[in-house]
Amino acid sequence: MEQGKGRLKKMSRNINATEESVKGKDFIRAIIDEDNLTGKYESRVHTRFPPEPNGYLHIGHAKSICLNFGLSGEYGGLCNLRFDDTNPTKEEAEYVESIIEDVTWLGFDWDDRLYYASDYFGKLYEYAAQLIRSGDAYVCDLNAEEIRGYRGTLTEPGKESPFRDRSVEENLGLFERMKEGEFPDGSKILRAKIDMASPNLNMRDPAIYRIKHASHHRTGDKWCVYPMYDFTHGLSDSIEGITHSICTLEFEDHRPLYDWFLEKLGVYHPQQIEFARLNLSYTVLSKRKLLQLVEENFVERWDDPRMPTISGLRRRGYTPASIRRFCDEVGVAKRDVVIDVARLENSIKEELNRSAPRFMGVLNPLKLVITNYPEGDEDMLEAVNNPEDPEAGKRKVPFSREIYIEKNDFMEDPPRKFFRLAPGREVRLRYAYFVTCTDVLKDEEGNITEVHCTYDPATRGGDAPDGRKVKGTIHWVSAKHALDAEVRLYDRLFTIPNPLGGKADFLDSINPDSLQVLSGCKLEPGLAGAEKGCNYQFERLGYFCLDSRDVTPEKLVFNRTVPLRDSWAKMVGK
Repeated sequence: MEQGKGRLKKMSRNINATEESVKGKDFIRAIIDEDNLTGKYESRVHTRFPPEPNGYLHIGHAKSICLNFGLSGEYGGLCNLRFDDTNPTKEEAEYVESIIEDVTWLGFDWDDRLYYASDYFGKLYEYAAQLIRSGDAYVCDLNAEEIRGYRGTLTEPGKESPFRDRSVEENLGLFERMKEGEFPDGSKILRAKIDMASPNLNMRDPAIYRIKHASHHRTGDKWCVYPMYDFTHGLSDSIEGITHSICTLEFEDHRPLYDWFLEKLGVYHPQQIEFARLNLSYTVLSKRKLLQLVEENFVERWDDPRMPTISGLRRRGYTPASIRRFCDEVGVAKRDVVIDVARLENSIKEELNRSAPRFMGVLNPLKLVITNYPEGDEDMLEAVNNPEDPEAGKRKVPFSREIYIEKNDFMEDPPRKFFRLAPGREVRLRYAYFVTCTDVLKDEEGNITEVHCTYDPATRGGDAPDGRKVKGTIHWVSAKHALDAEVRLYDRLFTIPNPLGGKADFLDSINPDSLQVLSGCKLEPGLAGAEKGCNYQFERLGYFCLDSRDVTPEKLVFNRTVPLRDSWAKMVGK
């Protein structure tokens, strides 16, 4: 044990290394560099990403995925994808499939190294029996409430179970009968025999195996006893030859138990290293709470674009590159911090600003009639596809006598700093002409239904040959050529930066305006060729993508990925 303690102290020194210890390296890479320098693990680097298939992956998992696969690629090593499928009552094949899809979409490949903890159920059972034979595990009849009562507190030691001194033979017999299904759920549990007075509560005779008469999504009804995570985690790493077991900080207090199992069994010993999990403002990153949002219909499903799940971000229009870049920029640290969600939003904005083709779309349409434009005529005007990308070229946009503009681009009695269209005012139509408002039509209730303007034919392309300037430029869509579409404006799901930080229920801070569905939107006809998974900028409005689920040949549905400006003010309807 002294040798083990010495190794723990050395590991602790390594894990507490700071970024300054190796210039330009985070503390995990500093540890790996030192291990490679000393020849530890034969200078191999073999990591793994071990999700539990009890929900969809979220942006916090993306950070772990990028870290584990990134480290293996950086050091010429390997990374496994392994499912921690030890709880059959909460796990489903649907979650397995979604995780595989998400990791693949992010751009990572595990080759033939797709594993499941359930692959090792037989081996893990034998390891548990080995601990019984060595006197390091026993079958306990205390129920869950009694075990909590015996456990003690942070300031008081626990009490030993009255079943702790059962003989090896009795424990082996009971454990075998547990496996054979002779006992009901919760009636018996296999526990490690460690130290009920340990200052680390995880070392106070923790559970190793519990009884669950439940069908497993892979093994069916073969097993009715299932190993606990703390037992499975380190031994699965050992079986697979993992060198550096990268975990989040909540597992730091579990590391002594991880080491205890490996040392007691005398098996290959990987090194567990903990880093701070990702925390985002205005976001909840708890699978249990995300499941609650789904089950209580606060969101449509796991891939709802308001969800921080990878599938939700994908459906909203985020790209793998933007998420990888965000995770890389956030980096790894040893202290929990909250990252401003604006950094994630900026990562996709920066990419789409460079890559997304521009189109015009009118979300709250108001008809504008150019009274001096010949009826029946139309024109094809030239528009820039992306001013940030000279190679993106130009496109032709149809123009006609009747067009649509945004309702909020016109005011009958505008305030002083309103520079868009108003009676008697001249503005520029993007890529088209200067127009001047001459008349306003209203319905019986006084609502504006139509705006009439005249245009200056000499300003074709948006510039006046006489050099006169206008302060306002607005976008538009030809009424004759417009595509009808539904547009969904997604915003942050919560109204406060830390939904879990207060005493109130986190559901109390749900943003009632997190989704606005706009029907009857008018889009430039070039968007008829929009593809799922592709992103487009609707000029002056934001970045949008074709919805991957609800779009049909008869119905175009676009989701707003992010607005153009970092503002909670709505881009339309105000």
